[in-house]
Amino acid sequence: MSEFMDLMVNPAFWIAVLRIATPLILGTLGVLLCERAGVLNLGIEGIMVAGAFTGWLAVYLGVPLWGGVAVAALTGMLFGLLHALLTVGLALSQHVAGLGITLLATALSAYGYRVSFPKVNTPPTITPFAPMEWLHQWINAPVLSAQTPLTLLALLLVPLIGWLLYRTPAGLALRMVGENPQAAEGQGIPVIAVRTGAIVAGSALMGVAGAFLTLSAFNAFFFNMVNGRGWICVALVVFASWRPGKALLGALLFAFFDALQLRLQQSGDAVLPYQMYLMLPYALSILALVLVARKAAYPQALMKPYRKGER
Repeated sequence: MSEFMDLMVNPAFWIAVLRIATPLILGTLGVLLCERAGVLNLGIEGIMVAGAFTGWLAVYLGVPLWGGVAVAALTGMLFGLLHALLTVGLALSQHVAGLGITLLATALSAYGYRVSFPKVNTPPTITPFAPMEWLHQWINAPVLSAQTPLTLLALLLVPLIGWLLYRTPAGLALRMVGENPQAAEGQGIPVIAVRTGAIVAGSALMGVAGAFLTLSAFNAFFFNMVNGRGWICVALVVFASWRPGKALLGALLFAFFDALQLRLQQSGDAVLPYQMYLMLPYALSILALVLVARKAAYPQALMKPYRKGER
């Protein structure tokens, strides 16, 4: 018990929690924007892989770090536009289209890597974002100052998207499209344009979530580095009841469990197989999801195709 309490007051532990949570925050916000508009985007896993690869490759070729982030966001937007064309424009199955996007984006990233580095066995490295040590001059926040600017960006986006959704006409239109697109159409809201914009914007955040892994958490791109984080983001949106503030809490909760299992594996007195510790954050997150999701009020038009003029 004393060891657990020592861990809870250890800044290094919370630094790890916030670092692990950052791509989950960005990805969950991206999924939230799509689903608030009534579209399930299962392409997130592949979009994160593509964002991680293109952002890293751009920086490797000489683009500044923030330029790499922009490239990753643009990559996400392009895949989001394709997803919108399939699910909004053609009203195809959102499940099938999303899984297709994931397979396409993952395969293109693998192909692009092999073409760019045909004779390289070890991934080339870049100089990633540095921790924000300059924050010490303004506030005494060792956990935050040990993070990179992308973590600060993710944290700032939470209240910004909350304000956008609940305090602006654009947010009202987006939520209305996700609840009752026919009523929104009757009010003169361009449902197809709003849904398309939400998917493109959300997919841009997914691309940035992937870029965090190669431009901030690590300094290279390697296969399977996303490692299911996209699917966790889809579950976290349900856990958060489609609210940005609760999405932040859900991402931190999963990151807490993940950081905890890493510490348990590193402890010398561990008696369980390491697979049990790897399973811990997922099992506890599923339990939390089950307890919360039963009361979640999901967007009424989620996963329902919209065809203009139909009632």
